[in-house]
Amino acid sequence: MGNIGLPGILILAILVLLLFGRNRFSNMMGDVAKGLKSFKKGMADEDDSKPQPPKQIPGDNQTIDAEVTRDRDQASN
Repeated sequence: MGNIGLPGILILAILVLLLFGRNRFSNMMGDVAKGLKSFKKGMADEDDSKPQPPKQIPGDNQTIDAEVTRDRDQASN
């Protein structure tokens, strides 16, 4: 009973066309295709949104030496 062959699929397709009409059925299939296309695009965008390591600027390997100094007024508090 669970094995549907080619004749069963053809009968089912004819019934769907009769129930929904040719125009409405093609509109539904167009909507399904748009949904699949947007799903694939979303999956591709998700792959692109992975964090990338920061790019190094040439000559940006310099260090800055800084020394913290306190005023005498702050040091006494």
